[in-house]
Amino acid sequence: MALAVLFMGLPQYMAQGVSLVAQVPPTSLSGLMQYRRSGHAVPMRWIVLASIGFIVGAIAGALLAGFIPERVLRWAYVGYLVLLGLLSLTRLRSGRKKTPESRDVVLGVTALVGVGIVSGLSSGILGIGGGLAITAILAAGLKVPQHLAQALALGVTTLPLTLPAAIVYARTENLPWIAIAAIVVGLWVGTIGGAKLATKVSDQTLRRLLPVCIFGAAAFMAWRAL
Repeated sequence: MALAVLFMGLPQYMAQGVSLVAQVPPTSLSGLMQYRRSGHAVPMRWIVLASIGFIVGAIAGALLAGFIPERVLRWAYVGYLVLLGLLSLTRLRSGRKKTPESRDVVLGVTALVGVGIVSGLSSGILGIGGGLAITAILAAGLKVPQHLAQALALGVTTLPLTLPAAIVYARTENLPWIAIAAIVVGLWVGTIGGAKLATKVSDQTLRRLLPVCIFGAAAFMAWRAL
C-alpha cells in the first residue's frame, strides 16, 4: 500500500482499496507451495481458523475506515507499523533461547481466530496486508518459528478473504483497475522470488529482517504524512 501512495500518488483511502483488491487473487499460492516443498507445511486447521477471524475483522475494519479522516488513517498506519516493529524486536531479545520445532508448536482455536481478527482489522482499516500482522504476532507474540509463521500468513492471504472489504472500498472509490492488474502480476512474481529466498535462510535471519522492513515502511509513510 505504501508503494501505491508513492508511485501512483493515490489518496490514502483509495490506496487502501487498491491494496485490498490486489490481495483478492491467490498471488500467495506460489509462495505457500515453496514453503511446503521446503518442509514448512502449515496445518489446514490453522489456516481455516485464522481465516474465519480475518473475514470478521476485515469487514468490520473496512466499514470503520469510511468514518476516519484520511490524515488520521495515514498516521494510524504509521503507528500500527511501529507497534508491529516493536513486537518483532521483542523476539530478537529472546533470540538466544532455543526456537521450538514446527512439530512441537500447538495453537488453540482462540489464539488462531484472535490473530485472524487482529490482522483482518488492520487490513480493513489501514489496507495493510494481513500477512504482516499474522507473521509478527505469531513469531513474536506466540513464539511460533519464523518460517512457520510466514507460511501461515501466506496460507491465509492465498484465500480471497479481502473480497468483502474490497467490495466496500470499490463501492465508494473509482479504483484504477488496470494498475491493480499490474500490481497483481507483480505480487505473484515477487512472492515466488521472496519465498525461494526466505526458505534458504535461517529463522534468525528472517527475524532480524522483519523489524528492519517494518520500520522502513513506517518511516516512509511518516515522511509522506508530514
